[in-house]
Amino acid sequence: MEFIVISGLSGAGKSQAASFMEDFGYFVVDNMPAALIPRFAELCMANPAQYDRVAIVCDIRGGQTFEGLFAALSELDQMGCAHKILYMEASPETVIKRYKETRRRHPLAKGNRSLDEAVRQERTILAPVRAQAEYIMDTTALSTAKLRGEILRVFGDGGAQQAMNVSVISFGFKYGIPIEADLVFDVRFLPNPFYIAELRHQTGLDAPVYEFVFGYQQTKDFMTYLERLIGFLLPQYVEEGKTGLVIAIGCTGGQHRSVAVAKALADFIRRKGYEANENHRDMTRVR
Repeated sequence: MEFIVISGLSGAGKSQAASFMEDFGYFVVDNMPAALIPRFAELCMANPAQYDRVAIVCDIRGGQTFEGLFAALSELDQMGCAHKILYMEASPETVIKRYKETRRRHPLAKGNRSLDEAVRQERTILAPVRAQAEYIMDTTALSTAKLRGEILRVFGDGGAQQAMNVSVISFGFKYGIPIEADLVFDVRFLPNPFYIAELRHQTGLDAPVYEFVFGYQQTKDFMTYLERLIGFLLPQYVEEGKTGLVIAIGCTGGQHRSVAVAKALADFIRRKGYEANENHRDMTRVR
């Protein structure tokens, strides 16, 4: 079992990090009191199939001084529950700016204590936690997308399939462009099997139509350029934090050319290591 404790400064992005880790398959609990950590670990260890990857957020929202956290982690060691600490931080100026933008109250900004004093006091209180952390992540200069990329790099097993799901849709322009499409490619310039009597009632998934479409050099050249473009774009979208990408391939009716090209593109994307779903929206429409 992988057991990650997320801690660090308020406003440094702990909840966002936890949300991203949940996307990557972790069971996540936010704002867990330190005293409950060993009991929760017992539950997870008793159900390893369900709780094989766990992340908990334990921070200063409860006003604790973190002796309780260290006691809980020591108990985890005695239980044989391996764990690691992810410590999130940002510069005082950045944390203050974030709190002013959200208009939230800092957990330590009580009484006459200013926000600046609260932020600096929290940094001092959490110094022992930082000293024991296996991972330290400074979010001062990280956008939300860049933070997701960092969490993916450290905790996502490097798996492109966990990073982004790609949907490849074939469609007919006569029925409208899919509104969910991020990228749209028009293949109406390719030779049309519709005008071949024996192919007209087949689809791009049938071998005779597929071979007809890809029997032309312009189709092969187009796929070369398309694969080069998509192969370049996919890791860029992952780096930017995109979790889903919809690529739409359109021809006139959505039955022949777009289906064949969409199938070939989806196969290429899978070979690149990404999860790719095919959806031939208009292939079976009654014409």
